[in-house]
Amino acid sequence: MTQKERQERSKETIYQAALEEFGTYGYDRVNMERICGNHGISKGMMYHYYSSKDELFLLCVKRTFDDLKAHIERDVGGLEGFSTQNAIKHYFMIRENFFLLHPKQKVIFENAVFQPPEHLNEQIIALRAPIQAMNQQFIGRFITQASLRSELNQKKATRYLESVSSFFRNMMAYYQGEKLETDLHSMLETAEELLDMVLFGILRQTEAQASFPADQTQAPTDLL
Repeated sequence: MTQKERQERSKETIYQAALEEFGTYGYDRVNMERICGNHGISKGMMYHYYSSKDELFLLCVKRTFDDLKAHIERDVGGLEGFSTQNAIKHYFMIRENFFLLHPKQKVIFENAVFQPPEHLNEQIIALRAPIQAMNQQFIGRFITQASLRSELNQKKATRYLESVSSFFRNMMAYYQGEKLETDLHSMLETAEELLDMVLFGILRQTEAQASFPADQTQAPTDLL
């Protein structure tokens, strides 16, 4: 084994240890000493390659985003020819299938997206940009085939669905309630029900208009 191969193996060992710790306990409860102690890694080797907990967390975040993007790109070609609703549903489920297969990376993804360490936020945004661009490109392509409400444009609709995609699994978990299903077939059925409501709402148009009058521009005082 060459020196370069040994170095790559050592870095991968450290990465797998960090993935296990961050993917189990999240950013706040992990430190370098814990990673070393729980995984038999010497501090000398650790600090030879990585100088801080932040550097290791960002490595795990980058690998998670990169792996998710590669997973989606591998499977998304099969959605050509689908209707807009079915294409978006299956696109969301490709993402969810990745997290079913990689639960540690799901924790890291949610930590980075929903509860990022404030001092790392800008770096995480930059790391996430390629997968966001991919999401927007895919959703935007299918949105062009859909009939949008007159007051909406493609940019707004795409931004809305891209934001929904980030927490769609949590929406499904709440929607399922106590009967949480994790097999892909059941999740697809749940996703179809939920996405139908996400896309088309739950009120008839006349009822929605009655509930939210167009000229109501000020919030009720009893809610302030």
